[in-house]
Amino acid sequence: MILRCTGWLLLAAMCLNPALANDLLISESEQQTVTHIPFIEGEVTIDGKLNETQWQHAQVISLEYVTRPYNNTIPPVATQVKLFEDGETLHIAFIAEDPDPQQIRAFFRDRDKVWSDDLVGIKLDTFNNGRLAYQFFINPLGVQADAIQNEMTGNESDGWNAIWESAGVINDHGYIVEVAIPLRIMNFEEGERSKLWGAEFIRFYPREERLRIANIPWDRNDACSLCQLGDVKGFEQATQGKNLALVPTLVLGKGRSRDPFSSNQWDDIEVVEPGLDIKWGITPEMSLQATLNPDFSQVEADDAQVSINNTFALFFDERRPFFVENADYFSSNQRLVYTRNIGSPDYGLKLTGQKERHTFGVFMADDANTAFIVPGNIGSGVAVLEEESLNGALRYRFDYNNDLSVGSVTTFRQAGDYHNFVNGLDVKYRLTQQDTVRAQYVVSNTQYPDDLYLNFCGDDCTTKENLSETALRTRLTEAFSGTAWRVNYRHEEQDWFFRADRYENDAGFRADLGFETKADFNKSVVGGGYNFWNEGSWWNRIQLKGDWDLTHNDNGELIERELEATFNIRGKWQSYLELGAVKRERVGLRRDPSTLAVTGNTDRFEEQSVNVYVETRPNPTLFVSTFASKGDQIDFANNRLGNELFVESMIDVNLGKHTQVRFTQLYSNLDVAGATLFTARISDLRLTYQLDTRQFVRLIGIYNNTHRNQSNYTFEVQPVTRTLGGQLLYSYKLNPLTRFFVGVSSAAIEENPLTGLTTTDKSVFMKLSYAWLY
Repeated sequence: MILRCTGWLLLAAMCLNPALANDLLISESEQQTVTHIPFIEGEVTIDGKLNETQWQHAQVISLEYVTRPYNNTIPPVATQVKLFEDGETLHIAFIAEDPDPQQIRAFFRDRDKVWSDDLVGIKLDTFNNGRLAYQFFINPLGVQADAIQNEMTGNESDGWNAIWESAGVINDHGYIVEVAIPLRIMNFEEGERSKLWGAEFIRFYPREERLRIANIPWDRNDACSLCQLGDVKGFEQATQGKNLALVPTLVLGKGRSRDPFSSNQWDDIEVVEPGLDIKWGITPEMSLQATLNPDFSQVEADDAQVSINNTFALFFDERRPFFVENADYFSSNQRLVYTRNIGSPDYGLKLTGQKERHTFGVFMADDANTAFIVPGNIGSGVAVLEEESLNGALRYRFDYNNDLSVGSVTTFRQAGDYHNFVNGLDVKYRLTQQDTVRAQYVVSNTQYPDDLYLNFCGDDCTTKENLSETALRTRLTEAFSGTAWRVNYRHEEQDWFFRADRYENDAGFRADLGFETKADFNKSVVGGGYNFWNEGSWWNRIQLKGDWDLTHNDNGELIERELEATFNIRGKWQSYLELGAVKRERVGLRRDPSTLAVTGNTDRFEEQSVNVYVETRPNPTLFVSTFASKGDQIDFANNRLGNELFVESMIDVNLGKHTQVRFTQLYSNLDVAGATLFTARISDLRLTYQLDTRQFVRLIGIYNNTHRNQSNYTFEVQPVTRTLGGQLLYSYKLNPLTRFFVGVSSAAIEENPLTGLTTTDKSVFMKLSYAWLY
């Protein structure tokens, strides 16, 4: 009787609340089972047609859950996945139905540039330990995007590029994507037995909202993403073969450069540089890379950033293939390995691998010059030694179980009478599904050249007025040591989250191969937030969050105290709105630059500001975003309080399937004492015509225009600085290792006494690389 009444009550509730019925239906199918991947041999043509008989015997699964922005609801479209393997390759086919194929968002783009398109793909954790996963995604035209997801750091990187095949076909019912992933491009445990890998099959369906559709449900109360992957079993006969790639390269270039402030005479430059890259999968778990005379000129220009009135070094992403490959093997709680510090290597060697519960990485490279960050607590500097250096890093991690990992990291840089050695230990412990603790302890030993400080104290280092924080932190004649440690606690579940952090970098700590801009710096942070979820309305999530932080130096002197609050909301048309407010108290520059004291030697300024960020993609053609902040800002050039308006806007327009126009504008204006101090504008225009999935033509123009009000500065400055850089490039890419490109570039500057933009550099260049795969 009780069961009968319960059944009638459930039926009534489902009729009154369809959403409840939806959730109940899904809950019945939440039990995950192992997906067996059949072994099927035979030739397969990757064309998106699925004509081969192997597909008739492939394993079939369906994507039945919308995991974002909704909580495991039934998807509005059907997606079927077929898969099998032949010992060397994993074959996957996605059959993605669509009620209105005209609305499919698919454009011809370079690889890794299609994340806003319709996509299908797979995540693979080949060691099934919830630490790292390979990601392979494809748009309906067959354009590829691959990445590495690192659960240890919480980061994803699409800098990783592998050689695999894909093809896409749009039809009257949706689209079909066919994929062939060679097993040799991934690390996995070898052995003549079936292998159990973690996997998730995914479809992104961007319309009014960007739906993430998957084959497994998502638990928002589990903070570990990769721990929730389903299991796939097979690959008993998986082999890698020789897995050897030899990639000879040839760079040809001719250019001219000059310094228009001292002479108009041009210096001619001719480049003929052969090189060689080697990639060898020694075993399925271990890979070796080597590069000889590498050239990184294929790297796209960095995104523009405003550097004026910024006392700390700017961060730029690494894009060079040798350093990007398996870079996640070197990551830890601190950014101790930042390979952009290695500017011009002649050779490099890297070995990475994973065996059972052991993961390691080691690399070594030289550098024609040696550049490193000199950290501080109010500002940092960059030192450059005109000496060749030897650089390297060693990283090891032991996974005791699925919850506990311990690791070590070592880095070194050495050039003449300079060295920096770093050693550290770290741990990550997952207390519960919602609670994680990360900790790291690092020691360093550093020796600077005796005269290094002379580069940071102006014309005369004997007077205290010409000294600076960077000069004082480099005026050391003996080797010195330092320590750094940090502890991070995170609690994350569906409705709320909390964080507590403690960072300490003492005055002697240096990590010259990393990106550590602060020393003599101790910081505590406490923060958290709450999520409000909604389904079937114009918004799907509202989030309220905030944090409080407090920073001192080693002597306990206050550097900064900050309180921040944020409101954000996600809604239709793939829109996102964020409103924030900041109240901060921090110190300005030191009055007496000959001492590092803070109390009694600096002024404290109270800053209050508000900010807003909004983005939307209302249709396949257009994406717009704007960030704006308004409020108090320290004028670090003159050590006083001003009022700043900062705006960064971006518009991205797709003109048909092949053409993309992206324009970014940065604007920064600082008013002090009732008058403008400076106005800086940076315009970044990028036009790309993608002929097909392999070749494109791209034009880049970056214009920087800065005006300074001389009468509002306490020292002499350039009233106007303008720079203009441009590049025209044609690129043909058969795969990430086989490519050809040719281009021209130029740069110009205008600054007193120049009366207009004056060309400083111009060049024409070509690069050819070809991958011989064995």
